[in-house]
Amino acid sequence: MPQPNSAALAFLSARQSQPARRLVEPVPARAELEEILRVGLRVPDHGKLEPWRLIVLTRPDFERMAEAAAARGTELGLEPEQIEKGRGPFDRGNLAVAVIFSPKESARIPEVEQLLSSGALCMNLLTAAIAAGWGANWTTGWPVHDARFCEQVLGLAPHERVSGIIHIGTPGASMPERPRPALDQAVRWGLG
Repeated sequence: MPQPNSAALAFLSARQSQPARRLVEPVPARAELEEILRVGLRVPDHGKLEPWRLIVLTRPDFERMAEAAAARGTELGLEPEQIEKGRGPFDRGNLAVAVIFSPKESARIPEVEQLLSSGALCMNLLTAAIAAGWGANWTTGWPVHDARFCEQVLGLAPHERVSGIIHIGTPGASMPERPRPALDQAVRWGLG
């Protein structure tokens, strides 16, 4: 008979992200962040390829990213509102972990499985940060989907992409619970 971990189930049933714009200082110290990273790296990884890498971003990195996003948005001819939306998380960010999808050549492990491992890493980091008492949010946005921005600012290779940026900080005021999917709409029991 399985022994349920009631505390873990209760935590997961109430887990909630904080909007990145509401995360404030202080942020985790390096030792605290390293523990979150250790927990986060415990993800499914078929073939143990480690098809991802992490970049820890701090306030000076965000300042550089905000300016680069504004310049790139202007270069792309984006509207001012789009540029602001792209640079906003960088203007407000204090600490985050960029999860970089870095697929490995493999005859056995398809790239899609490697991508899913990278997404699992994002979720694990998010959950680990919240379990450690911090607020956290998984973001992306047009700048991190732009290959040139990622190459020039984050140093990504042509085959790499950003799976997510996990912002971590002190949560602001408590958030109301948002609606969650209903089981009868999200689940199908069997093939019949």
